[in-house]
Amino acid sequence: MSESEYRSGFIAVVGRPNVGKSTLINALMGTQIAITSSRPETTRKVIRAILTTDEYQIVLVDTPGIHRPRTLLGQRLNDMVDESLSDADAVAFLLPADQEIGSGDKRILSRLRSVFSRKDENGQWQWTKPVIGVLTKIDGLNRSELVEKLIGMDQFGNFTEIVPVSAREYDNVDEVRAVFAQQMPEGPQMYPTEQKSEETAQDTIAELIRGVFLEQLDDELPHSLAVTVDDIVYPADNDDSDGDGRAQVYASIYIERSSQKPIILGKGAENLVRVKKKLRTPINRIVGMKSTLTLHVKIAKDWQSDPKKLERLGFNG
Repeated sequence: MSESEYRSGFIAVVGRPNVGKSTLINALMGTQIAITSSRPETTRKVIRAILTTDEYQIVLVDTPGIHRPRTLLGQRLNDMVDESLSDADAVAFLLPADQEIGSGDKRILSRLRSVFSRKDENGQWQWTKPVIGVLTKIDGLNRSELVEKLIGMDQFGNFTEIVPVSAREYDNVDEVRAVFAQQMPEGPQMYPTEQKSEETAQDTIAELIRGVFLEQLDDELPHSLAVTVDDIVYPADNDDSDGDGRAQVYASIYIERSSQKPIILGKGAENLVRVKKKLRTPINRIVGMKSTLTLHVKIAKDWQSDPKKLERLGFNG
């Protein structure tokens, strides 16, 4: 790549839930931008991470996992993916090495083909935009298994390029960066060099809070959980002398049923205390000073299927 050929563009990172989209983006960025969890459907917002070098600027669009929706929320998440695809210069389709290609992957491929491909005179599918196959979680494979998986991926998707990676072990991450950069069109830098994300401080903190709860709660409750940051009050804005020179962060945790509240709080509110302790350092870093986090647990009955409640929680139609 010559010095005059600066490249820039958007890559939509897609795949089934829990294939490692957020983990890969964080590894490419070298810092945590998106929350990660072993639980499916961790990502609920479209997160734009901005990777800038002297040669290129790539906006990595972390999308919710594409799945068959069971609620209005699920449909809204799929709609977010469609919108991200329409704006993308390229697509990274993630397939995990520890699972076989299944019906969910086939649905995603069909959707990508409907947007980004056409058949040539021989009836063969040809991509109209680069669609990069990324084989994730390769750390459990030996060499012959890796080769077999890569061949299977090529036969499955006829991808523009295929690149294997283990984001958790940081294996081949630099090669993924290089492949992504090669597929970007020539263009100017779109964001300031120091900007790492389009997320506001409120959005980032809300996702961090939800991420900590995801790791601590049982299987059903995480899907019923939503978090908003209602306000961040800095000392200069705070007339309350008890602020002790700290930023005051006020957040609401929404659940769907009153029976879920004791699970969130824990015995003697010990769960909230543990969550706050884990969040202290990352929130201080985001607000740029020491802070105090105040959490309120609220009930929004069946919010995942209520259009007005979804809109209030930031999942707009």
